[in-house]
Amino acid sequence: MATAPRPRTTTRDPEELAGRLTAWLGARLPGARATDITVPASNGMSSETLLFTVEHPEPPLRQCALRLAADPSAYTVFPVYDMVRQYRTMRTVAEFSDLPVPRVQWLEEDPGPLGAPFFVMERVAGRVPPDVMPYTYEGNWLHSASDTERAHLEAASIGLLARLHDQVPLKEAEFLALPGQGDALRRHVTAQRAYYDWVVDGLARSPLIERSFDRLEEIWPREVGPAVLNWGDARIGNVVYDGFDPVAVLDWEMAALAPREVDLGWTVYLHRFFQDLTVGFGQRGLPDFLRRDRVEARYAELTGHTPRDMDFFTLYAALRHAIVMLRIAYRQAYFGEVVVPDDPDTLILHHGSLRAMVQGDYWD
Repeated sequence: MATAPRPRTTTRDPEELAGRLTAWLGARLPGARATDITVPASNGMSSETLLFTVEHPEPPLRQCALRLAADPSAYTVFPVYDMVRQYRTMRTVAEFSDLPVPRVQWLEEDPGPLGAPFFVMERVAGRVPPDVMPYTYEGNWLHSASDTERAHLEAASIGLLARLHDQVPLKEAEFLALPGQGDALRRHVTAQRAYYDWVVDGLARSPLIERSFDRLEEIWPREVGPAVLNWGDARIGNVVYDGFDPVAVLDWEMAALAPREVDLGWTVYLHRFFQDLTVGFGQRGLPDFLRRDRVEARYAELTGHTPRDMDFFTLYAALRHAIVMLRIAYRQAYFGEVVVPDDPDTLILHHGSLRAMVQGDYWD
């Protein structure tokens, strides 16, 4: 899916959306107009993003990005899109840390103006490592960079996690605590089980995903570290860079309280996902970039916390990614883009690496 044409993600008409946005903006800022409205090529698979310019003598923000909850008629990736929660998370991170979080300006909870709740934030200039084609492929800016430049970007990106985890007080992020019983890790995994049950409701279940959940129980950490604010979708594809320095940290819809290693496992595995794809298509990729040992060592150096049980947390990341990919595949089937095979595990692009993790020989 990272190399194929992008699956359909919405049934919305961009031109109609632009007109409705201009009407909404005029009510918020009399005399203002929304112009140059575009949908970025890197638009996500979940919530939607619109980029636009505010024309007004004294706008609070001129270059803007709008984050819109997913189209409810487009077979959404997640069951709930809590834009208030995302908005509050970004404001909290901006207030209590030095992470470069885009300034949020307006929150609209009423679905009437655009068909779903949304918020508006500043648009930060820069470049983002692409998902399609993946940044591990030859020809894009990160692959073409020098080893020194990539090492700088890697260190700075791990630094984002270290600062987020260390700087935001837990009491300020308590609204991100997941419901349920047990510690933060148990609640996080329980929420993923509930998400998986929602994905396969009335559809074929995945034996591989269910075996992965079983394997997590078999290797569950003996000591679960304290919870911190987790970014959730902690990967370089959600960072805007000026040169090789992070200038904006994006996409907070998966933020939650969890052990530090939940974010670290996601960072490590999501890079390996793209690296494995690249190797599978006959390219070398970036085998020395964001290596697990280097990520763990750099994080320990910055925080004094040595990551623990990373076999568990990288498996958990691959499992979580598999559930999302299964939902996206079922959405493709809903739109007639694919046919569901007899073996639903094959809908998971990384089913081979996930199976190897379950068997315990992926990192050998």
